Amino acid sequence: MPGIDQTLSFVPLTIAVLTVSDTRSLDEDKSGSTLADRLTKAGHRLGDRAIVPDDVEAIRHKVQGWIADPAIDVIITTGGTGFTGRDVTPEAIEPLFEKRMDGFSAIFHRISFEKIGTSTIQSRATAGVAGATFIFVLPGSPGACKDAWDGILEAQLDYRHQPCNFVEIMPRLDEHLKRGKLQDGKPA
Repeated sequence: MPGIDQTLSFVPLTIAVLTVSDTRSLDEDKSGSTLADRLTKAGHRLGDRAIVPDDVEAIRHKVQGWIADPAIDVIITTGGTGFTGRDVTPEAIEPLFEKRMDGFSAIFHRISFEKIGTSTIQSRATAGVAGATFIFVLPGSPGACKDAWDGILEAQLDYRHQPCNFVEIMPRLDEHLKRGKLQDGKPA
């Protein structure tokens, strides 16, 4: 049965939160505040928080900076996952992924469907790993951020969560980079 193993110690992570919006300021950013509040309440550290416009280069530049920062373990973005012309967050971030996390989107949509029904198909929530950093791309509503945190991220970012969690595999996320590329099963 999944759950928390109380015999293990909690391991706090450093998490950066990025809001993608042309119109919000930090004072008006309910989705970013929702994530920041939830992650700190869970015992994690808010490593940084920013807002960038709906612009591929601005989004990518900020996320790449956090990927390169060894202090940042996880990046969570909110906003820009819809279908309008200004919704470009997946286009900005997915090319950075070394590995995609298709299961995140599937579980997010399952949880979201229970709350908003078929409207969940209007989100292109996605996730992946880049530079040994987990990246989660969420819709821009506070409700979607709550659903993703409460239903997926809180447990998976807790080392005590069993039968498995993201924290326990973090030391091995960059193994493929350390080994070098393989050609025909042999190091290149």
